Amino acid sequence: MSSDKVRPTKLKFKGEKTKKKRKHEDTDEGPSRRRRKEDNDEAPETWVLPESANEIRGPTFILHPSDPSPICIAYDSTRGRIVLQNVDKDKTDDSESPSIVERTPTEVSQVWVVTRVAGTPTINLRTGVGEGKFISCDKHGIVSADREARGPQEEWTPVVFPDGMVAFQNVYEKYLSIDEVAGGQLALRGDSEEVGFRERFWVKIQSKYKKEAHEEEKKRKEGLIDMSTVDEASTNKIYQAWGAGRSVVSSGDKKEVRAVARRAS
Repeated sequence: MSSDKVRPTKLKFKGEKTKKKRKHEDTDEGPSRRRRKEDNDEAPETWVLPESANEIRGPTFILHPSDPSPICIAYDSTRGRIVLQNVDKDKTDDSESPSIVERTPTEVSQVWVVTRVAGTPTINLRTGVGEGKFISCDKHGIVSADREARGPQEEWTPVVFPDGMVAFQNVYEKYLSIDEVAGGQLALRGDSEEVGFRERFWVKIQSKYKKEAHEEEKKRKEGLIDMSTVDEASTNKIYQAWGAGRSVVSSGDKKEVRAVARRAS
């Protein structure tokens, strides 16, 4: 008797796609678990929305749903100031624009590097270009990005709402907002008492930093790390910041931010 294996008798035609067998999936898997699996399949540099304030870290893209076109917070390194850019400024055709949550940065100047203040829910936002200046707000609500050192005025507390939008509260317990100034120009202010349309932003972070936050939270719950004892210097090293008494964007950090913009363009 022949020892050859019996081959399947089903006929196959040229060009016919072979159906892959699916493995049995647990029917008890909830939507949050499925979403987490999808996040794990994303490329590290994919731009995603944060689900919690702790996930806002690393290269960050901040947009506001202004009308008629969304704007993003950018930095003009030539003039050393914050600018609000129309994200459709280079659009030349009549094609449909992507939704605001699908937007990604197209220039290095639109990317901010977020570092977390150890043991607190606050963050610092520094420029991804130039000498690494931090976004600050004084007691009069004037917002600028001209300081290399960090202090209380450079600290912001992100608040993530159920719809995914984010508000930023400063040390004076006032909120960052979009304000219309003379000539119909738009500018940032930091003296809003309440959160409304002008104070709500869409924030995009990179997938790898969202995963990092999940791993950090998992270890914290397991008692492997104590966030209140994290050393500030170690935190700076994680995000490639260095220097005594001030934070400087390292060459590696600059390369990463430039690479982000190249991939987006």
